[in-house]
Amino acid sequence: MLALRLARGGHALVQLRRLLVAAASAGVGFLLLCTLTYALSHPGDSAAATQRLLWCLFPLVAAVYFAVAVARTDPGTRPRSALSAVGLGPAGLAVVAAATTAVATTLGSTTALLLFLHLRGDLSGLPFDGAAAELLAADESLPLGAALMLLALVPVASSAAAAIALRHRAAVGEGEQTSAPAGLPWGIALIAGGLAVETYASGRPSGQPLALPGHATGHPAGVVVGWVLTAVGLWLVGPALTHLCGRLLQALRPRATRLFAGRILMAEARRIGRPLGVVCAVASGALAMSTLHGDAARPWGPMSALGTALVVACTTATLLTAALEARQSRDATTEALLRLGAPPAVLRQAAALRAVALLALFGPLTLTVAILAAAPLKG
Repeated sequence: MLALRLARGGHALVQLRRLLVAAASAGVGFLLLCTLTYALSHPGDSAAATQRLLWCLFPLVAAVYFAVAVARTDPGTRPRSALSAVGLGPAGLAVVAAATTAVATTLGSTTALLLFLHLRGDLSGLPFDGAAAELLAADESLPLGAALMLLALVPVASSAAAAIALRHRAAVGEGEQTSAPAGLPWGIALIAGGLAVETYASGRPSGQPLALPGHATGHPAGVVVGWVLTAVGLWLVGPALTHLCGRLLQALRPRATRLFAGRILMAEARRIGRPLGVVCAVASGALAMSTLHGDAARPWGPMSALGTALVVACTTATLLTAALEARQSRDATTEALLRLGAPPAVLRQAAALRAVALLALFGPLTLTVAILAAAPLKG
């Protein structure tokens, strides 16, 4: 009941973020149901059905990552002395975060089921009844148990991840340390290893080829493993590179604006660095896929386009949510600076300088990874 009260009583922006989580859950749920209908309509092609289900893991992980980011910025999950006095300590807030996330994601999964049944023609009385009956295998009976199990994946995974993230935040504290993040060596090693695995696998095709979304030909599964390793490496190096940006901004006799911008980047390296690394990985993958497809007239099918759109939208929204969380965490500092007479223009210039510095570092990195990832697949 408390989670429902918090969900109803939030600010308009908070409600918008929750609706976006519901929309992401609905998109992933619809994608999973489409995969189920493909398996029903192609009973003799289990390998292709399994591949489609595996490709759904990427938008599912992106949606869960976004749901956790929204749970971290939810005002109802922020530690307060008044809540601790009534028994809502770290464990209680983690439960509230899990329940609030479950409400939003369950709403999305329910919407996906209703839309799916409507487009199949199983529900009538609305416009576009059965508009996608052929695509969604309307002539096959839908196994309710399998459909509900697939729809439960996002709510269960998101709620569990939100609870774990909130407990971890309570354990380590709200403040972010400014000793440099230690993930740089491991991240570089994973990026190099992922590119090496991809290059090796693409030159030695063996076994059942794994079809890439929207591409007619197949590639060995080792190529996808290499991409995953590279993405994890970018996720690991994101905080260290963000911290490096902050140090570079403060080099060579910085003035107040550069000093302030650099200190903020160093302090928030862990909070915004990981979402930045994920966006870098997604952008490099999208650039590599566009290079592979070349000038193809229709390189993407409807389900591939939906999955790609979900991954891009969720990772971008996660980055924006992390930036909002970082801004909320320094509200007290900003107010103190304004009371001391700091011009608002200086704060805006510092924000613009941070954005330019991050773009100058992560932009070339994204392009380089995309070129290196696409090169072995062109042969």
